[in-house]
Amino acid sequence: SAEKNCLGHRKVVDGVAGAYIWETWNEVKVRVENFGAGLAKLGVAHQKPVGFFSVNRPEWTIGEQACYKHSFINVALYDTLGTEAVIFIVNQTEMAHIISSADKLQRILSLKPELPEIKHIICMDEVWDEAHNAKAAELGVTITSFKNVEKLGESENKDQVRLAVLEDIATICYTSGTTGLPKGAVLTHSNCIAVPWAIVNLGQKKVFAHVTKNDTHISYLPLSHVLERTAESLFIYCGASIGYYQGDTLKLLDDVAELKPTVFVSVPRLFNRIYDKVFAGVKAKGGIASLLFHTAYNQKKEGLKNGHVSHFLWDRAVFGQIRQRLGGRVRFIISGSAPISPEVLDFLRICFSAEVYEGYGQTENFCGSCLLHPCLIAHLSNKTPPSTPSLQTVRGDTTSGVVGAPFPCTEIKLVDVPDMDYTSKDEPHPRGEICVRGNSVLREFYKNPEKTAEAIDAEGWLHTGDIGMWDAKGRLAIIDRLKNIFKLAQGEYIAPEKIEGIYQKHELVSMAFVHGDSLQSTIVAVIHPDKDALQKWAAKQPELADKSFSELVRDPTVRKHVLGTVTSFGKVNDLKGFENIKAVYLTEEEFSIENDMLTPTFKLKRDIAKKHFKKQIDEMYAEINSHSSGN
Repeated sequence: SAEKNCLGHRKVVDGVAGAYIWETWNEVKVRVENFGAGLAKLGVAHQKPVGFFSVNRPEWTIGEQACYKHSFINVALYDTLGTEAVIFIVNQTEMAHIISSADKLQRILSLKPELPEIKHIICMDEVWDEAHNAKAAELGVTITSFKNVEKLGESENKDQVRLAVLEDIATICYTSGTTGLPKGAVLTHSNCIAVPWAIVNLGQKKVFAHVTKNDTHISYLPLSHVLERTAESLFIYCGASIGYYQGDTLKLLDDVAELKPTVFVSVPRLFNRIYDKVFAGVKAKGGIASLLFHTAYNQKKEGLKNGHVSHFLWDRAVFGQIRQRLGGRVRFIISGSAPISPEVLDFLRICFSAEVYEGYGQTENFCGSCLLHPCLIAHLSNKTPPSTPSLQTVRGDTTSGVVGAPFPCTEIKLVDVPDMDYTSKDEPHPRGEICVRGNSVLREFYKNPEKTAEAIDAEGWLHTGDIGMWDAKGRLAIIDRLKNIFKLAQGEYIAPEKIEGIYQKHELVSMAFVHGDSLQSTIVAVIHPDKDALQKWAAKQPELADKSFSELVRDPTVRKHVLGTVTSFGKVNDLKGFENIKAVYLTEEEFSIENDMLTPTFKLKRDIAKKHFKKQIDEMYAEINSHSSGN
């Protein structure tokens, strides 16, 4: 219905947020049409870029939809890109118009001397610092409000809009990556509608939760990233309501309590926090309360084997308060962006009595690779799966540890990686690099034919750099990375070679192997210390002076010293907090060609090192996690 709630926000007065204020679908439609016409009158032309620089809010979505309708290209900017990257993106796209919140005006104006194309800044807020106007005029830039642009478009003829076609560029999504300048993934309108259509199709076939106009979603994951953009596209397509958070993640649960969403889309990092808090609370209570919780938890976990996420007694008696943490109405949960542990997936199903789905995808395919939906794939060819796999519609697939089956818009194949001993003929389960093809796959990397050729082969397959495995029921599991870049649980990218290179500059470090587990939020390292430097330092410590090198590497005091030394050195060398290790294991054994940990060109064989030090890596993470949970 045109009069149902569409977009909602909370007005904050003196630091206190009020109830959600809603705009209807009809009101939003009018605003989208007027704003799009206003942008055109300001000089935005067909297939020209419009920047977005703000946290999630209704104006972001209204502006985005206006761009889609008029076939303008939306390009998101975000704080974590860094100054150099922002300058690069604006200049590479030749951006003349930026839609921004008031708190970003100062940054844009300060960069203006290096952004020659910028002519217009459209402020989402009605009020901003007057000093910005004078500075803007001095720099040859105009600042106008979002509402003024809407007024500008009110009188324009809406019937003469040059509508987008499937092949037009809808958005260029820049990924921050780990080194060098960001890459711009060019996503067409065809790419952007393929995945929402696929999810709706699954819902209609009753193999995925069916989104309806009665659903409510909370928008807090950054709209600058594809996961939230995909989610909002789905909810808009289905006529659901979208409520925006205040812009402060510390107040997110307050917004959730007020909004009471029926759908919750998030990343493993948040779900891990909820998991840790719940179990810490149960442990603190102890006694009968703890016994009752674990009895209920174990009974429901047993029920998951038969696809049951609800229990008539335990849901009310034990898990009711936990459900309230997400507002009490959540019926399905989607986790994306990074792998989530099977244990946490089960926890979400048990405590929230909700269907829980884990998705797998990349910016390069609008998050459209796989989805763990409650169906089983009867057959998928190991080398080249059919474009329309045979489906057995079996409700309640609560298997954890897999990301599910391909989207209806997607083909997936596994390509042999001989160097890592992964092949599509492996028994019992085929393994290899995950390659994706279909309507969701990007057209190219913007003005970067070299990176495009690296990512997409002649047959249109996107090479993801992830190593996957088909299970017996045709579901995909992510088991490794081909490239020496990985993502932590919170979504941060790590380039281990960069970190190793910095650590190895320190006199105490001879060789370093940095490892990250995508189910963890921190990284660890195995270090072979420089023998002379370590013994020289130890000679000055009375309790260590007489110890051999073999004894030193096993000494907890030495390990603590090396950890503190390399992390301090990392900070001095501009490593970010998440790029510094949180635990270290010292090994007497050198990495060498002879023990198969180095290639003939003296490059570290990560897969071999990971297997060799698996026990030590597991012990380091166990130690880190025991400290973080307060045990």
